[in-house]
Amino acid sequence: MKNCVSINLKKDEIVIKLSNEAEQEEILEALKKKLTELKKLYKDAKTPILVTGKVLKNKEIDEIQKMIKNKIDVEIDFDMPKSLGLHSIKRTFAKEIAVSETKFHRGSLRSGQKMETEGSLVIIGDVNAGAEVIASDNIIVLGALRGLAHAGAKGNKQAIIAAGLLDAVQIRIADVVKEIEREEEPMHKQAYVSIEDDKIIIE
Repeated sequence: MKNCVSINLKKDEIVIKLSNEAEQEEILEALKKKLTELKKLYKDAKTPILVTGKVLKNKEIDEIQKMIKNKIDVEIDFDMPKSLGLHSIKRTFAKEIAVSETKFHRGSLRSGQKMETEGSLVIIGDVNAGAEVIASDNIIVLGALRGLAHAGAKGNKQAIIAAGLLDAVQIRIADVVKEIEREEEPMHKQAYVSIEDDKIIIE
């Protein structure tokens, strides 16, 4: 395949774009030729390389990375999910989730119970209807979230709420509130809640 690898020189990085239709052998063959040309442009510069385009398997990423490193000793980044699971989740939710003190609570919260914490809160259990959890940063509920959750309670709009099952009637992040009508909104398994354009989005 012709032009299965294109190289774009930018001011602060070099972008190598791979064609979605190309096979790995074709990519490696084309890359080999292009890297010889690219190496001539590198003298003492350490301009990083960004590989984008086709979604690659881990093995394919390793092969491409090794080939580039053999020719040019430079930092290489891949703009794609590196594998299923956490890497792709991290890319989907590219929001900056600040590092914060995290409190872990083992067990479920019953109706009438309230838990507040500075930083982030992880509940290893359920938050039942009538219970309330409040955190200045993120709230993660490994079980079902049926009670009230208020993340980013001190105004942190970057905070998130995540739950194994979201079946709450109301959720809050910072000063943004979302009422959830059962008829309108189904129960969300493995829900991820964040703010976009001052609105609460459930994914």
